[in-house]
Amino acid sequence: MELIVYYIYHQTYLSFRKFCLEIDKLPVDLHVTFSDIIAGACHLDSLLPYFVRHAKQVFPHLECLDDLKKISDLRLPANWYPEARALTRKIIFHSGPTNSGKTFHALERFFNSKSGVYCGPLKLLASEVYYKSNQRGVPCDLVTGEERNFASVNKTPSSHVSCTVEIVSVNTPYEVAVIDEIQMLKDPSRGWAWTRALLGVAAEEVHVCGEAAAIDVVKEIIMSASEEVELRRYKRLTELMIEESSLGTLEKIRPGDCLVCFNKQDIFWSTRQIEAMGIECAVIYGSLPPGTKLAQAKKFNDPDHPCKVLVATDAIGMGLNLNIGRVIFNSLIKPTVNEKGEKEMDTITTSQALQIAGRAGRYGTQFSTGYVTTMKNEDLPTLKRLLSQHPEPITQVGLHPTAEQIELYAYHLPHANLSNLIDIFVNLSTVDDSLYFICNIDDFKFLADMIQHVPLPLRARYVFCCAPINRKIPFVCSMFLKFARQYSRNEVLSFDWLGRQIGLPFACPNTLLDLVHLESVFDVLDLYLWLSYRFQDLFPDASLVRDMQKELDCLIQAGVAQLTRLLINSETKVSSGTSQAVEAEENRPVLFTKKTLYSHDRNAIASGNPLSSHGRIADRLLSEGLLTPKMLEELKKEWQFQKDCEKESFEASNGIVDKSNPAKHSKNDPLNTRRLNRKRRT
Repeated sequence: MELIVYYIYHQTYLSFRKFCLEIDKLPVDLHVTFSDIIAGACHLDSLLPYFVRHAKQVFPHLECLDDLKKISDLRLPANWYPEARALTRKIIFHSGPTNSGKTFHALERFFNSKSGVYCGPLKLLASEVYYKSNQRGVPCDLVTGEERNFASVNKTPSSHVSCTVEIVSVNTPYEVAVIDEIQMLKDPSRGWAWTRALLGVAAEEVHVCGEAAAIDVVKEIIMSASEEVELRRYKRLTELMIEESSLGTLEKIRPGDCLVCFNKQDIFWSTRQIEAMGIECAVIYGSLPPGTKLAQAKKFNDPDHPCKVLVATDAIGMGLNLNIGRVIFNSLIKPTVNEKGEKEMDTITTSQALQIAGRAGRYGTQFSTGYVTTMKNEDLPTLKRLLSQHPEPITQVGLHPTAEQIELYAYHLPHANLSNLIDIFVNLSTVDDSLYFICNIDDFKFLADMIQHVPLPLRARYVFCCAPINRKIPFVCSMFLKFARQYSRNEVLSFDWLGRQIGLPFACPNTLLDLVHLESVFDVLDLYLWLSYRFQDLFPDASLVRDMQKELDCLIQAGVAQLTRLLINSETKVSSGTSQAVEAEENRPVLFTKKTLYSHDRNAIASGNPLSSHGRIADRLLSEGLLTPKMLEELKKEWQFQKDCEKESFEASNGIVDKSNPAKHSKNDPLNTRRLNRKRRT
């Protein structure tokens, strides 16, 4: 609190000094006071009332500081969930490494319960539990940020729900709840969702699954809610061996290998090198759609498919079941985001190394023993050290301001924008530093600043700013802004409107840049579905968009399946290398080099491309809506007419006659005479 007071005092001093020095005309009373001070008629302390007045103008929350501090008191988050506190919950912690069966045992209890909820970190995991539950005859609904799938044909809610952790209801009672990957409590961006689920889910039994590093902090959190934790430990079901030598060269790749890279450039380069040796690869990285990841995983797992090698990022760490025999780390350096939201390059943590390496030797597959090594010889000692350690115990878990808290702030500070409200909340918040931290809100503030000029109600503005988008992709950000503007005008965001914005129809990608752009379009469709779940009246065509997304997923799958060809095309058509092709997406908007017929059951958009040949600039202008096909045809006619005029003028001035068409240059042709005279005058 003392730091906050000092900060406010210092900022007020700087602002007051600037005000006094730079204003053209001081207020009369302040001017008189300064004159008296200069003349020695009064003391410098006489400025205090004016200083305080200025402080209240610069920091309006000073008038209601006590009320705001009460609202942002986050020391007892367990009290935010009265439904959970009304129960005597039984908390069971399933602790163990990867491939230990901890989640399996928790899910068995889920399947055998009268009602239950599964909370997973990814849509892939939530979908997997959804399918497993229904296959076992336990009706289960799927709820993610973008969709809700009912097990029942008549769309009545089931007693079991599989969802992403952010979506779990803290008001619905269940017999059993399963919270997977509980160590994500420490995540600087998403940790608040696990904290909320752990403290707030209203279930008689709560099964949490994760690393042993989270045991102590979970016990402390549960103790604050006057509850106890039952601990169940599991050991790895298959052996994991560290090889004595590094791979050294990709020529030593063998069936069942997974090469792990931490950036797309390494993924693309490695894939090209491996396929140049005649070895087919499956490719998985984070920005691929879930359907494409599953298709690549299925291809790799299929014993009858010729694809026996996987090249992937750490996206394989959770969410996919893969029959990997050996994990090879291409590097141990990974870009990370620190607690300040700054990007850093650092060695992977022990937790990450164990999570990824543990994917080798999956229980129940042909690989009864898993192996792990590195590509470079100098990385092998580091990997051995990481895998010999236990993950550092988690000491703090994340919290995040709720919409209700921000609305209370807005009541006291009606003229402050959302970004400023968040800043003030964080500065005034009181947390138990020994147990909690405020999650990184840079993405939230970025979106709040982006749509600050768009007139939206506070609640709607807050929801928009919670949208899970990648702010590094300009096309996704521009579509986010368009969605907000359309919503503010109370105009329906129809399927037709969306199709015009994203450049329908789609085509199979020909270059790496095309593939990267299609991935960003998929993210835009995800954003539409996420908003349609919250604003159904103005985002009404969720089912059509979901169908379109499935078709787009197929195109991306086709692109990934022929990744080497895309890389070659990228170097000849787009850039001199793969890194430029990937980065180019961040510096330009929409690209579609070719367009093909796209049809839909409701014929919302069904048209071919009337333009058979035009350049990249024309493609871009068309896809951005700055140029229509009709305008392009008129431009072509104007360009041709201008070229004809220039040619005729040149021929006339040099006495050249086209013998094949003498009438064209006849002096008796009044139209030609007028045209030439006009050109000469010009």
